[in-house]
Amino acid sequence: MSNSSSPRPPAPPTVWSARGRHTGPAAADAVRRHLERLKAGHVILSHLEPDDAQSESEQVFEARWLAPGEVTVRARLALSPHRGSATDRQWVLVAEAEQPWDVRWPSPAAMFWPQEPGSGWDHEAGTGLRLGDANDLPEDDKELRRVLRHAVRDTWCVHLVVHEAMTPDERGRAALVRLLPEGLRHRVVEHRAAPHRLRAVNWVLDDFGTRVPRGGAVVLPGASAAAGHDAQEFSVRSVFLDGEEPTEVLDAVTRFAALPLPLPDGARTALTALREQWHLMTLEEELVRARELVAMYAEALDAMTKSRDLYREAAERANEALAVYREAAGAQGALPAQKPVRASAGSPFRQLARGFGRLRGTALSLRPGPAGEATPAGAGAPPRASSPQAPPLGGADGPAKDAASPADAPAPRPAGD
Repeated sequence: MSNSSSPRPPAPPTVWSARGRHTGPAAADAVRRHLERLKAGHVILSHLEPDDAQSESEQVFEARWLAPGEVTVRARLALSPHRGSATDRQWVLVAEAEQPWDVRWPSPAAMFWPQEPGSGWDHEAGTGLRLGDANDLPEDDKELRRVLRHAVRDTWCVHLVVHEAMTPDERGRAALVRLLPEGLRHRVVEHRAAPHRLRAVNWVLDDFGTRVPRGGAVVLPGASAAAGHDAQEFSVRSVFLDGEEPTEVLDAVTRFAALPLPLPDGARTALTALREQWHLMTLEEELVRARELVAMYAEALDAMTKSRDLYREAAERANEALAVYREAAGAQGALPAQKPVRASAGSPFRQLARGFGRLRGTALSLRPGPAGEATPAGAGAPPRASSPQAPPLGGADGPAKDAASPADAPAPRPAGD
């Protein structure tokens, strides 16, 4: 049952999909030998193992055959390791026909897997129960809940629960779904509830809005519950396990399988791989594929050319707008000049200017020039204020003399005068 709140689109009517588990080793060898036998017997047209699709986690096989009415069918089988087992392999098979699928056509599973009993491929992927066979529901309540809850939520297989009103004989033990068409039988799991297990079975099924009648059968809702599934439409009140054909049961299973259900979880990825990574092509298909690639490349080139022209046109318009702006600015005056970049505080020029500024007003700035040149009055920094301890320097004639030199001082008088 899907967890998505928005309904998914129904599966294409031309698609057949199934998933299962191959128990035991050599699953790929079994597929390979069976395809070779069918190719030799002209049952299938061709098959292939694409080299670029093989990996450690997945092995891929492709096959093509004709369904009744000369309808071409293409199918892709992917094998991957099954969790919790070193030898088992999970398989996903998707086939697509040129016309809506007919359940009377041969099963795609029979084109890849051998149909001998005990071949090991016909097990449901989640629980390991047999496809197209009768499987007894567990006696343990915990295991019973696990099996039934998985069956209700399963989106790959159709699950049928049959209650035995009394213990059947050998004829009644045969699976009812064995009488379904082969293409449908490989997608159905039949569960058998013993006579005393009816209450335990319905106790689990009540959580999903469905019940199995006493001595009857019911098709579990699966993925159709979100689409307004009516359990009564796929319930059979009485099933006679006497070996006769159970018409009502087969009709209920067939009608359920014909519902426009969405693709199972993971089947859309497999369908995309079938359509886009198909290698087994005829000459006509290769020609069609080449034409599609040419058309796709031509469309991409045309889009690139249009994008280039639009870019060029935009650049021309930008240049025209810039020219108009310059003409308008020239008519009104010069374009605004850019502001000069201010020198940083630590630049060499700034430091040199500061050094010259410190020399102003010092003795070095007042030093006379070469001989014969007089320093003009008032040149340089303004004179400093004189002090008694440091008389001011002389003017243009040199340094000023002291007011009373030793030569002009009066001689000392002799003693006794």
